[in-house]
Amino acid sequence: MDSIINSPLFGVILSIACFEIGLLIYKKTNIPLFNPLLICVILIASILIKFNIDLDSFNLGGNLISFFLAPATVVLAVPLYNQLELIKKYVIPIFLGITVGTFTAIFSVVYLCKLFNIDMDLALSLVPKSITTPIGIEVSKVIGGIPAVTVSAIVITGIMGAVIAPIVCKLFKIDDKIAIGIAIGTSTHAVGTTKAIEMGETEGAMSGLAIGIAGLATSILAPILVKILI
Repeated sequence: MDSIINSPLFGVILSIACFEIGLLIYKKTNIPLFNPLLICVILIASILIKFNIDLDSFNLGGNLISFFLAPATVVLAVPLYNQLELIKKYVIPIFLGITVGTFTAIFSVVYLCKLFNIDMDLALSLVPKSITTPIGIEVSKVIGGIPAVTVSAIVITGIMGAVIAPIVCKLFKIDDKIAIGIAIGTSTHAVGTTKAIEMGETEGAMSGLAIGIAGLATSILAPILVKILI
């Protein structure tokens, strides 16, 4: 049994199996709260705790999956290519929207952490919460955050965004497809983008574009804003 648990295949198979269960539950219920990724995380955590399996053993396979996160993001370029003319037409509003959204995401985290007197190491770890995981980890290292906390914050942000985004759009009567996509991608990265793709091709393409630009903007702005604000 130990040889199986300490094999990279254990983490890979467990992750895929739990995600498939989450996906099945989501498709059956169609309730945004039952996000496949959220269910996957809960199931894996429960199994590791129940059977007293060391996290390092799981990470032998989990790290293998993380390695493919960055290349997998390239798939988002397909809907982006299909909306190329629309991007050219609204290039200035799109880039301004993403930049302002990135600034707001960083500023709000730092301000709220200072307001509630949250430990500075934790505050710095939360700064890259709205960008995709590979970039977020590197930004967290640069500004002095804790990468493990950053990953958790990124996952929670993405799941919450996927759940709340449609509700916010409906509540505030936001119906512009470009605005919806840019907002979701800038604030909730790839997990939110999966919801944007469900909402429409334009929303998905704009959200995919926002992931890359917001990640780049955060990597540039975060170290500067953190020094100024902290």
